[in-house]
Amino acid sequence: MKIKKKTSFALLRRWGPVLLLAVIFLLAPQFVSEFRLSQLGKFLTFAIVAVGLDLVWGYGGMMSLGQGLFFGLGAYGFAMYLKLQSSGDKIPDFMFWSGLKSLPWFWAPFQNPVFAIVAALVIPALLAGVLGYFLFRSRVKGVYFSIITQAFTLLTSIWFVGQQAYTGGTNGITNLGSAKIFGYSLLSSQAQHGFYYLTVACLLGVYVLARWLTSSRFGRLLVAVRDDESRVRFLGYNPVVIKTLVFALSGMIAALAGILFVPQVGIISPSSMGVVPSIEMVVWVALGGRGTLMGGIVGALAVNYGKSFFSETYPDIWQTFLGLLFIGSVLFFPNGVLGALKSASAWLKKVLANWKARPAQTESQKQRTAKTLPEVVMPSLSQRVEGGS
Repeated sequence: MKIKKKTSFALLRRWGPVLLLAVIFLLAPQFVSEFRLSQLGKFLTFAIVAVGLDLVWGYGGMMSLGQGLFFGLGAYGFAMYLKLQSSGDKIPDFMFWSGLKSLPWFWAPFQNPVFAIVAALVIPALLAGVLGYFLFRSRVKGVYFSIITQAFTLLTSIWFVGQQAYTGGTNGITNLGSAKIFGYSLLSSQAQHGFYYLTVACLLGVYVLARWLTSSRFGRLLVAVRDDESRVRFLGYNPVVIKTLVFALSGMIAALAGILFVPQVGIISPSSMGVVPSIEMVVWVALGGRGTLMGGIVGALAVNYGKSFFSETYPDIWQTFLGLLFIGSVLFFPNGVLGALKSASAWLKKVLANWKARPAQTESQKQRTAKTLPEVVMPSLSQRVEGGS
């Protein structure tokens, strides 16, 4: 019976916060405005990216500064389908302005929504897998891995800016409002609510997948590679394969978030796939607590709601408050918010355990005193009697 209670408590402690957040998110459309709901949906897509990044960085020890690239590629893939839907029989407006007369050949397959979604997921995953394989095979790690992923993201975003006729250039792909999804206009409340619920479901699914993965043998190998890659290689495992697989998976998760981001925001541009967004994604995980999965969700929501609140309340100096928030989190919460909560919980358990042990210790001291008292008193009495006689 006690074992069942302990198991139930462990399951509740592990999955309780996730289920509570899921219920809150699912009930949110009943209590918040359309604007706030759209904002929350956008932030939840960021939380999906953060969970994938935590797999790579928190458990794999690889601080990737290229998640913004995979997020942007996924968003562009689905935006191409939406743009073709909104354009009807005509070519997209930015192509016409750039002098194109017909639809480019690589745009044509994106008229099919299934192809668009599959391509938006597979292409970033393949790109992450190929890039990761060559980097990990060359044993690139640490800050060098971060710099290379950052440089690759910067080069790709610059290339997208330069391809005005095919990507929309600096403005990106916009004016998606007239597209239709399952017969509903993209801007209708039915479509927006549907994408919001889909985002919540995908976030829950990604979290469960990540939790299962980190609890499996593969997850233990991933942590072992992070802690001592040479020993893992000595034991007969190939760290290159392990790191490549998790990096490709994180790229696909970021692409999934991009797919869900576009219909709720209505725009995707190179500014959303550059270096700055990639650095912000790292901040989300660091603030929430890396190596916890839930920390990525908490950090993404906290940082983005902080940006929204400070920019609305203090439009002139909101960046100062946000900078102070980051500095304070690093100084006072080096392990993130969840790391600080875990430390506080461990300290509280220790205090309670010591407090509960005090009465038992006092009682044992009384027993020892009662046992030794006759041994101390009786000899002294006998000495007095002998002295008096």
